Amino acid sequence: MNFVARRVGMVIMAFALVGCSTTGNPRDPLEGFNRAMFNFNDALDQAALKPTAIAYQSTLPSFVQTGIGNFFGNIGDLWSSVNNLLQGKLADGLSDFMRVAVNSSFGLGGIIDIASEAGMPKHKEDFGQTLGKWGFAPGPYIVLPLLGSSTMRDTLALPVDTWGDLLYHTYPVRGRNVGIVVRLVDQRAAVLDASNLIEGAALIATSLCVMLICNAARVKSMTMEKYRKNPRLIILITEAKPLHS
Repeated sequence: MNFVARRVGMVIMAFALVGCSTTGNPRDPLEGFNRAMFNFNDALDQAALKPTAIAYQSTLPSFVQTGIGNFFGNIGDLWSSVNNLLQGKLADGLSDFMRVAVNSSFGLGGIIDIASEAGMPKHKEDFGQTLGKWGFAPGPYIVLPLLGSSTMRDTLALPVDTWGDLLYHTYPVRGRNVGIVVRLVDQRAAVLDASNLIEGAALIATSLCVMLICNAARVKSMTMEKYRKNPRLIILITEAKPLHS
């Protein structure tokens, strides 16, 4: 069973689960499903992907990580070129095609990003963005298992994006699978600092909320203690009349 078929199966499974998890929230009609998938993805990330990315980042020299990222980025540039052309962005499409040609020929198969140094920037596009250019609305927000945050439009485009990814056409299958895993770990390692910052901010926010709740409970307890020591305070409050009665 090839990877395109698996991606199609994943999309079908996601829609089946979505059908059982819709809510009445107009801003997030798939809220129940999205929360469940977010928690699942976060648990998987914390248990396996993030520790692997940390080991990857701490073990490999930075120039090796840069080369790996450049190599997979060079593969992705070809599909970006196709989508730019499909969107009518001829200059960007040709520029990305030239990026692939230059980096593949003179950059050791894309390991060295010569094109960026030569003034040819990336124009990253996918088929979901192409559908958007053609007038398709993004649809509701959805969190996909393993793949993370997306939109309904991008989810429908996922099988096409998978087919357009050269890595999924690599043989033998063992080499393809290793490449997919290495790319995933490399991409996760690239955002470790950002995720740590977000987690730190969340921890601070949680600590502040706990502190505020504790302080509020303490003030309430102190107030009730005063009421118990001086019952007349309760009488005065209950008998008080509004200023503008």
